[in-house]
Amino acid sequence: MKKILVSVLCLICAASAFAGASKEKASSDAPVLVVYATDSFLSEWGPAPVVFPKFEEKFGIKIEQRQGGSAGEIVNLAIMEKGKTGADIIIGVDNNLLSTVLKNDLFVPYKPAGIKNVKKELIFDSSYHVIPYDYSFFALVYDSNRIKNPPKNLDDLLDPKYKKSLIIMDPRTSSPGLGFLMWTVKCKGEGYKEYWKKLMPNVLTVSSSWSSGYGLFTSGEAPMVTSYTTSPAYHVEYDKDEHIKTVLFEEGNYMQTEGMGILKDAPHMDAAKKFMDFVLTEDFQNELALTNWMYPVIETKLPDSYKSAPVSDRPLLLKADEIDKNLDSWLNGWLESTMAK
Repeated sequence: MKKILVSVLCLICAASAFAGASKEKASSDAPVLVVYATDSFLSEWGPAPVVFPKFEEKFGIKIEQRQGGSAGEIVNLAIMEKGKTGADIIIGVDNNLLSTVLKNDLFVPYKPAGIKNVKKELIFDSSYHVIPYDYSFFALVYDSNRIKNPPKNLDDLLDPKYKKSLIIMDPRTSSPGLGFLMWTVKCKGEGYKEYWKKLMPNVLTVSSSWSSGYGLFTSGEAPMVTSYTTSPAYHVEYDKDEHIKTVLFEEGNYMQTEGMGILKDAPHMDAAKKFMDFVLTEDFQNELALTNWMYPVIETKLPDSYKSAPVSDRPLLLKADEIDKNLDSWLNGWLESTMAK
């Protein structure tokens, strides 16, 4: 109960800050675009410090950043403060959150000119309320100095030899957390709850976001973490080290495509549309591999470090209408299973 109360208080505080943005006014008459994005996107090593200045210089539009935590937290806050956020665009809505944003009528449809260059299988919203900008596959990432024979499928993760060896993310607040839950649902069907009960002895902690969870992993708290097939490329590129690895699971890996949308009550609609067009150009897409550590949605030359980032030939997905119909039930089932003694 104490944890629940703390979470509620944090959400209320975040909502107040989120709503407060609507009262801020630009200090000049220069065009402005207000963008909400995930912590990882806006971080000093993320895409924002690189792609935002490019947009500002090209269009003469100033971007005001609003940091909202994880993708799930941003969407939840947008729903709570619907029409009062003062924001124009939300960045980070993935295929698993699509049903939520459509059901709550958060975005207006917009079809950027560059959508013709996007691989068709990556356009996860045919109504164009959400436009894709990158993708990857959820995966088990492990420290090969500590794990010599990594799990090769979901059932291998249940082996008692991995007790307290895995860091995962909360599916209620984290898109990778939700993706891993969807992965188990896709592969285990109704048996996903029993799977989670068996998995929990091997889980060291459940973090609220990918950033916090992956940070615990890189600091050595556990030898395994749920992340992306693209994660090892970071360590090859910047650490010049190949001991952080991933493995493609035998049953396939659940796919994530990230997107963004224009809020229905965006105060700077013209600027928002310009940004959506910009996202599908090379100026934006070329920066994703080495900043967001995801695959771009248009054809670009990838760095050599991406040789350590395998592409699954068995992509797993759940349909948006299936997620919409069952998401609350799946989340409740996950909570019951992970809280079970």
